Amino acid sequence: MKAYKNYSTRQTPQAEPIPGEEMVENSAGGFVFGVDDWKRLERFLILGSEGGTYYVGERKLTKENADCVLRCIKADGKRTVDVIVEISKAGRAPKNDPALFALAMCAGLGDGKTKGYALEQLSKVARIGTHLFHFAEYVQQFRGWGRGLKNAVRDWYQEMSLDRLAYQAVKYQRRDGWSHRDLLRLSHPKTDDKKRNAIYKWITTGDVLQPANKVIEGYEKAMAAEKPKPYMILDYGLTREMIPTSWLQSVDVWGALLRNMPITAMVRNLGKMTSVGLLAPMSDVLSVVTKRLKDPERIKQARVHPLSVLVAMKTYANGHGLRGKLSWNPAREIVDALDECFYLSFKGVEPTNKRCLLALDVSGSMGWNNIAGMPITPREASAAMALTTAKVEPIYSIMGFSHHFVNLSISPRQRLDDVVGMMTGVPMGATDCSLPMLWATKGSVPVDVFVIYTDNETWYGNIHPCQALDAYRQKMGIDAKLVVVGMTATGFSIANPDDIGTLDVVGFDTATPNIISDFVR
Repeated sequence: MKAYKNYSTRQTPQAEPIPGEEMVENSAGGFVFGVDDWKRLERFLILGSEGGTYYVGERKLTKENADCVLRCIKADGKRTVDVIVEISKAGRAPKNDPALFALAMCAGLGDGKTKGYALEQLSKVARIGTHLFHFAEYVQQFRGWGRGLKNAVRDWYQEMSLDRLAYQAVKYQRRDGWSHRDLLRLSHPKTDDKKRNAIYKWITTGDVLQPANKVIEGYEKAMAAEKPKPYMILDYGLTREMIPTSWLQSVDVWGALLRNMPITAMVRNLGKMTSVGLLAPMSDVLSVVTKRLKDPERIKQARVHPLSVLVAMKTYANGHGLRGKLSWNPAREIVDALDECFYLSFKGVEPTNKRCLLALDVSGSMGWNNIAGMPITPREASAAMALTTAKVEPIYSIMGFSHHFVNLSISPRQRLDDVVGMMTGVPMGATDCSLPMLWATKGSVPVDVFVIYTDNETWYGNIHPCQALDAYRQKMGIDAKLVVVGMTATGFSIANPDDIGTLDVVGFDTATPNIISDFVR
């Protein structure tokens, strides 16, 4: 009998494909399900490919995802552009670079209609000057500067209000070897509006013509000033990028900047404002900052991404920046406010009132690379993602697994910076994504939904996760669901696409907690 016991559709080692199933070999040597191109497109737009993964280098991962974008363009160019625009406009991704890169591919490699449609959507994806410079650099990889591209860039400038145009020209002057002067000379916008022409003249020559725009006038005066003059910041609406760097050691200058500082900029500069003494303990300014960080409407309007908040909290709590010598004494009130801001940056999540097992892959590959090129690992980020669900669910358990299944003593009552720090010390090893279901089956634990946060690089176990889920359902008589949260932009998933009780979603998509909630309910 022994010769025939190794072939089974109910229990197959993860190093082998399930008989009769269409499976692919992942980067770790295990067999999983391949995600379709549209799902992988979403993963790429949200998670990017910066830094690669534990198994796949940045160059190879970028090529694989770019090839996927190209297949989507050939299959349905308009749909591809619409997905790019929707994810970018909704602020679902922590960085906009993947969307700009993908839009540049559409504008260069699509058919005539796709190219035209992509260029029509340029201002919806490239919303600020830096975005436009990135796009200009990317698009040259796929096409030349023909009439359509020049007209799209011209319209980006022509359709902008005068105040916004001046603001963009002063705040975002150059990046990636590009400047507004370069793009104006390529696109040749023409207008009879004297005020608009005055802004174009300043951009291309540096000459200030009358009537001068207020922010340009303020910028020129600030650059000519011999010492910091905080009143100019308020009078002319200047930002940190519009004043001399020598001013940035002044507490009064930072106080003036804070008055009208957008919340995203405020989050980035919390360390600096603390180091210069502006955010002093029990000060009125400290109260103002914490109040803004807890303001749901302000967070919603600014489209603050939770991953940016998580990175800011991790950095601020450490008391020093990632580069340079800047350091500060973290204010407890700021860390607490950032913790609340993180949860607010996800749209309100409805509880399912189901029994949820939140299982975090803590294997070596999850602690290796960063998400979207930001200083947070998939292992750390998955803990934060799980807590967004645990915060609203009355019945849940948070467990960790690699080749063993362990209880993680973390709770949404803990501060996120403590949780992130704790995750770095969890033992790791080879990956077996079937362990959550095997554990629940062995202990007869009633579970309505298994939510597994993983990079899908599983290979170690003697049974595939989908087979373990089927076995659990049969033993317990519970039609348990499985949600797989992909934490890297690979083309793999342990979720069986033919099982209507499973769902594959993208990690750190701002829509993910609500999608999970809707699916479970």
